[in-house]
Amino acid sequence: MRYLSKIGLILLGSASLLAACDTGDTYDVLDIEVSDGYELSAGTSTLFVRSSKAYDMPASWVTGAYNSRFNSGDGLYDDVRTSGNTEGGGLGPVYAGYSCGSCHRNAGRTTPTLWTEGGTGSTGFSSMLVYVSRKNGAFFRDYGRVLHDQAIYGVRPEGKLHVDWRYEKFRFPDGEEYELAAPTYTITEWYADSIAPEDLFCTVRIPLRHVGMGQMMAIDTKEIEALAARSNYPEYGISGRCNYITEKGVRGVGLSGNKAQHLDLTVELGFSSDMGVTNSRYPEEICEGQAQISQGSMMGLSYDQLDISAEDMEDVDLYMQTLGVPARRDVNDPQVQLGEQMFYEAKCHLCHVTTLHTKTRGSTLLMGTHLPWLGGQTIHPYSDFLLHDMGSEIMGIGLNDNYVSGLARGNEWRTTPLWGIGLQEIVNGHTYFLHDGRARNFVEAIMWHGGEGEASKNLFKNMTKTERDALVRFLQSL
Repeated sequence: MRYLSKIGLILLGSASLLAACDTGDTYDVLDIEVSDGYELSAGTSTLFVRSSKAYDMPASWVTGAYNSRFNSGDGLYDDVRTSGNTEGGGLGPVYAGYSCGSCHRNAGRTTPTLWTEGGTGSTGFSSMLVYVSRKNGAFFRDYGRVLHDQAIYGVRPEGKLHVDWRYEKFRFPDGEEYELAAPTYTITEWYADSIAPEDLFCTVRIPLRHVGMGQMMAIDTKEIEALAARSNYPEYGISGRCNYITEKGVRGVGLSGNKAQHLDLTVELGFSSDMGVTNSRYPEEICEGQAQISQGSMMGLSYDQLDISAEDMEDVDLYMQTLGVPARRDVNDPQVQLGEQMFYEAKCHLCHVTTLHTKTRGSTLLMGTHLPWLGGQTIHPYSDFLLHDMGSEIMGIGLNDNYVSGLARGNEWRTTPLWGIGLQEIVNGHTYFLHDGRARNFVEAIMWHGGEGEASKNLFKNMTKTERDALVRFLQSL
């Protein structure tokens, strides 16, 4: 063993499992052995696995009643919804995926149909969300903010997405060649009147990996605000800022989503917008007022009941927040160690901040269940969770999607957490990265960086091939 780390695993009586814990609770400490070649990523929630289940296993402290609720949430996350009104029904009439797990396979990111099918998928899901708006920022009355490209039998989808890829080759200063692929999106088969391309903004999101969701929800946001206050590095053109969001009447620092546009994990929104499953927060069908409602009614669907309970949704929230986080691997490998050095020399750490801390009392779920196990932890997400301008000029488009989310402008994105990213190929069988999967590997993801990422990209570009390969190897170890 490389070292023995006492990381304070909280053990509580079962009576405390389903309620908020007060300060009178007692805590025991469990010694956790860290195997040689590994390094803790998420304190007590770190898992030492490299398999396809690396994102989809509970933390070791998930026992007793919590384990039962974890299994319940896991089932609700993965089980296929149907179009009927019975338990497990409620799908549609229009939707994007038939379950959380259809797009987040093994709690990761399902291979995007943007690459495998050129856009909308043909098997009941597309492993992506398609956001549409007018060029003045307004939504289309007949479509809302998301284009639902799937529908239950007998109902028309809202439209179909098609992507064309434009390829361009580049060279590093040492002569090695790389290629970038830029997407152009078009929508056809509109269920209502077609929208003129000159009046349409369309942006696509492939799923986020559900790694470290509980730790993210438990982060001390005062630390994030402090990072924003001091993350001004004019010599590198970097200046991050918080996305302040108001949800459910509460204003706070957004952490969740590609643009840090949410205060929670959007379980309720996901059931509604992604699957058309009504719930207490979103009781109306997502296609309310559209022709699909009458089409569904003719098929015998009733819209006067909620499709999922708040208790079930909290179990899904619990499942996501109690997932373990894979440990860093191969930390004694000389190439990985060189790559880590290059990571710092390229100034990647100024945005992909290596170390953060969680609040003392952990996180709270949708209905008030408290998770103290997530509290007081030192974590290594490799993100500052701040918004950064990622540029607009690469191949004429850059990463600017012209879509505003809260305070985030089209060219601003939350720094992507990197923990677990090196296992994506094992978990999901692909290495498509960035918000819409345009990067097919780590090198392309780095070379798409512009704006505040320009300096790091150029430092990477001017490294030797040995150094660039080492930095990629370091990312594969995360």
